[in-house]
Amino acid sequence: MSLITRIKNKIKLQAHSGNNYYCPYCGYASKDLEVVGHDLPVLIEKEVVGGGRRAAGCYQCHSRDRERLLYAFIIEELNLPQNKNIHILHIAPEPKLSNVLLKQNFDEYICGDLFTPGYTYPAHVQNMNVLELPFENHHFDLVICNHVLEHIPEDIKAMKELQRVLKPKGKAILQVPISKNTMETVEDFTISDPQKREELFGQFDHVRIYGQDYTQRLESAGFLVNRINITDTYKRLGVNPEEDIFYCEKPALSV
Repeated sequence: MSLITRIKNKIKLQAHSGNNYYCPYCGYASKDLEVVGHDLPVLIEKEVVGGGRRAAGCYQCHSRDRERLLYAFIIEELNLPQNKNIHILHIAPEPKLSNVLLKQNFDEYICGDLFTPGYTYPAHVQNMNVLELPFENHHFDLVICNHVLEHIPEDIKAMKELQRVLKPKGKAILQVPISKNTMETVEDFTISDPQKREELFGQFDHVRIYGQDYTQRLESAGFLVNRINITDTYKRLGVNPEEDIFYCEKPALSV
């Protein structure tokens, strides 16, 4: 980073410093949030929570609202750092959250993603396909899969795989962008053109926009679904007040 860039960053951070918001990843406190995302017509039309242009970024480390919401839920609400004797699978891990979880010394913390050409993955991330997870049944206590399923044509198959590797009564956090005003999920697998996908689904590599039937899709994969909202408690983290957490559970085995 050049001297000029460092000076510009320092001036920016000083200009936006304040006490309205706080980033749990880097500790920066600010009076406002950085504007991120894109103003695509389909995201506006369908009122997609978790997408679109919005004030949601940290000026210092550039964490976004959905990353900080996961921090609030996993670290503060679930209080996972107090329970080290668990096995966690984190699909397409967010670097900042993953670094926090790596430091907790859980019995097992596995990160996996489907490696793509030209993308550099951290050393702790394994190459794996969520449609064919290389783990035995009933292995993990917790699965984290944040904004992944909207990229996968066979999303129900992926959900079933995540459910399969969970222990009975194991939990999964399964977040996706979701339309507030659309009941049925919109998808069309005949569309492969990146520009057309961006136009219809809000991003060049998305294959759908989930509707309010997302809960039913999760249930069809065998999950018990708890849809909860904790944002009132964590307003200072700059989370999206409209983003619910889909906290799913694998049913206990029948006796």
